[in-house]
This record gives sequence, structure tokens and C-alpha cells, in this order.
Amino acid sequence: MSKNSETSSPALKRSWFQGLKAEFGKIVWPTKASLGRQSVVVIIVAVILGFLIAGIDYVLQLGLSNIIG
Repeated sequence: MSKNSETSSPALKRSWFQGLKAEFGKIVWPTKASLGRQSVVVIIVAVILGFLIAGIDYVLQLGLSNIIG
């Protein structure tokens, strides 16, 4: 017998969806204020890292241009 016929039975689908619903019940969603604070922190860290990478790139470019000529 093929595997598709065994996994496509209505009872297995029903139990799978019941398990999925139970797992979704365990999710703890962040509050609006917490989500806002975390988003601001992520944006600030991304901007700082962008400036840091750009600074390192600029210094390496100056160094290599002095070495090469």
C-alpha cells in the first residue's frame, strides 16, 4: 500500500490539526509596547553596525590605497 493513502486518512489529518491548534495555544505573543521597544533596538543596532562596517571599509580602503600606490 502506498504511503500517501496511509497519511491522508481523515483521522490522521484531524489529529494533526488538533496538535497544531494545541501548539498555537502555547505561543506567547509580545505586547504592542514590547514589540515597539524591540523594533527600535533592532533598528538602532543595525544603524550602528552599518556605520561600523562603513568605517572599517573606509580605513581598509585608505590603507590599501597607500600600500598599492
